[in-house]
Amino acid sequence: MDPVAFKIFGIEVMWYGVLISTGVLIGTILALRETKRVGVKEDDFIDLLLFAIPSAIIGARIYYVVFNWDYYGRNLGQILNFRGGGLAIHGAIIAATIVGIIFTKKRGLNFWQIADIASPSLILGQAIGRWGNFINQEAYGTPTDLPWGIMVNGVKVHPTFLYESLGNFIIFIILLWYRRKKQRVSGEVFLLYIMLYSLVRFFVEGLRIDSLMLGPVRVAQLVSLCAIIIGIYLFNKRRRKEEF
Repeated sequence: MDPVAFKIFGIEVMWYGVLISTGVLIGTILALRETKRVGVKEDDFIDLLLFAIPSAIIGARIYYVVFNWDYYGRNLGQILNFRGGGLAIHGAIIAATIVGIIFTKKRGLNFWQIADIASPSLILGQAIGRWGNFINQEAYGTPTDLPWGIMVNGVKVHPTFLYESLGNFIIFIILLWYRRKKQRVSGEVFLLYIMLYSLVRFFVEGLRIDSLMLGPVRVAQLVSLCAIIIGIYLFNKRRRKEEF
């Protein structure tokens, strides 16, 4: 499939960008509906997005470049070549979380409440955005004989983008259900998002052939494992209603 969706004044607009933008738009609409339900001002949430979205993109790029420094250290001009690919979701999550903490502190808002509002939108956006990997023929897995394998360069491989996308859609449904039926204190939905996504990513990453590496260790698996441990600790801490 052609990765170029269309052209505007000779500039190619990629399907990957279209899908990410679609995910952001749908996620924003969903989150704004939730702000009304819980009594958070829409303007505050939109202002946060204006800082968080660019920061997430920059964070995703920095993360990717750092763990691919062998290449970018020799090709410094490619660091800002976002159209050439190379964004890491963990970097985006870390950057957006830091910006969210700073923003809510400045505005006198409850970070955990805002994070709970955003979490279902985040995982839904990730589920949609993963299909950009399919169009670009990237983020696929090891060879397989399974009937749902996809052909890439003449080889049948695991559609790891599909595994993660389906996992993310399931997490999205779980978060919506949990928020309405089971949540006891603020922050639980966000922490559940972190733990569940990290669990899915840990196992999917084990099948991928393009993992960012730190020596013999897959970076995404290491980060996911740390996120699960931290998430469990903070979830229990929030459940005890201790201050953080």
